[in-house]
Parts: sequence; C-alpha cells; structure tokens
Amino acid sequence: MSPITFIADAILYACVFIWDAGIAFMNIITPKRKSGHIISNHEPGSEGEWPKYMPPTETDSRSACPALNALANHGILPRDGRNISFPELNHAIRVTYNLAPSFSYLLPKFGARVLNKRYSKDKVDLADFNLHNGIEHDASLTRDDSIQQVDQGKPSLSLVKGLLSSATGNDKDGDVILTAKDIARYSSKRRQDSMASNKSYSLSFLHKIFGSANSSLLLTVFGGVTSDLEPFLIEERLLDGWETQRRERFGHTLFSLNKTTHSIEAGIKVDDKAK
Repeated sequence: MSPITFIADAILYACVFIWDAGIAFMNIITPKRKSGHIISNHEPGSEGEWPKYMPPTETDSRSACPALNALANHGILPRDGRNISFPELNHAIRVTYNLAPSFSYLLPKFGARVLNKRYSKDKVDLADFNLHNGIEHDASLTRDDSIQQVDQGKPSLSLVKGLLSSATGNDKDGDVILTAKDIARYSSKRRQDSMASNKSYSLSFLHKIFGSANSSLLLTVFGGVTSDLEPFLIEERLLDGWETQRRERFGHTLFSLNKTTHSIEAGIKVDDKAK
C-alpha cells in the first residue's frame, strides 16, 4: 500500500467513524421503531414476509458470510450470488438487518479495498469474499479452516451445532440464547483446536477483532436466540416472521456493536504457545 493510499484510507475510515458516532447520538435522542415496522413496506421482509427461500445450486456463488448468503438464498441479492455491485450490498444489508448507513457502507467498502476493487464501479461474486486472510480467516465459528475445507461457501454443521449447543442463556420468552460469555468460550476452543489441527494457522489481531465483531452480530441482530440462529447458520435462511432485534431509528451502529465485540474478545482465552 502506498503512503498516499494509506493516508486516504485513514481519512476515510476516520470520517466513517465520526459519521457513525453522530448516528449513535441521534439514536439516543429519537424513539425506536416499533416491532413489525422496522422494514419499510416496499422492501423485502416487510410485515415479516421474506421472499421465497431457495437453497443454492452447485453453480451458485456463496461466501463464508451467512448474512450475505441468506440474502442471496432469499433473492434479496441475485440468487446466483454473482455480478453484485458494492452499493447493492450496502443497501441489502442495511435494510434487512437495520444497520446504520455508516455501518452498511463500511463493510462493502472494506471488502472492495481487500479485493482491490472500486466500490463505485466494480462488481463482485460472493465467493470472492472467500479470499483467505482477506475477510475469510482461520478459526471461524461456522466454517472449517480453508486448508481443510476449500469451499468456504458451505457451513460446517459440526461447528454450528457445537456453537448452538454451547448456549446457556434464556430470555424472557423462555428461548435458549447464546450469551457473550458462551461465544467467548466457544471461540477460545475454536482457536485452540484450529491451532492444533492447522499447520498453516494464522489469525492476526485484525482478524481476531473482525471474527469477534461477526460473532457479536449473532447477539445484537439475532438476540442470540438459537431457534432463529439454527436455520440462519445451517440453511442460511431467514424464518418468516423474523425481524432484526435492532430497532434504532437510524440503524445499528459500529459504536453500539463495539461494546459486545470487546466483551467477546476480552473473554477469549487461548494459549498461543500451544501450537
């Protein structure tokens, strides 16, 4: 990366985080959206009715991210997962998961940067995001390491079931839920197991934080509810009637995600010398 590119990226990301902080403040002083009215009437998922779910075919493109795959499986993104613009990704994740515009912009913008593509002009296949140590990384909670499973578009049933079975919480409706402590404990085991079984194991500080942030969304967007997470993580399907737990007027911010992310990462205990 050239010094000019580095400086330009630093300025851009600083602006995004300032934007995000402003949105977080507006969320504090404005009322939340009512349940059942989070998604506008003209958007997919309004009134809890998601477009028909269709599992991917062998020729469809899928990523290591269940949130993106679910959008393609429901036709919110192109069902074949191909030739998608980055602004299209921005809109789809913002509306479906009620992310703040700062948050929904940063994710595909960062993806474009990692893939050396232009956010405003280039297009992407979902499988492009499987670039190892770009966005995809070792010790994922839903995917075997890429050295063990080349196709990162498919979830590992054993890992997902292990994650869901580690849930120890209950909500007011009696649903079994994952907690931040559950995810930290499972992440500790996952990283330790990955180090032991993967001779090429690598997990930079950035990817550790990125992994914990992804895990945080299982709590902040899905509330950790295992009955909702099971079809989402295994089939990459949104249940009819499901809606995001985020009811902020201006969407879920990076600022509000950080607390959960840091709580998870701080709770992960791994012996880095055990490899």
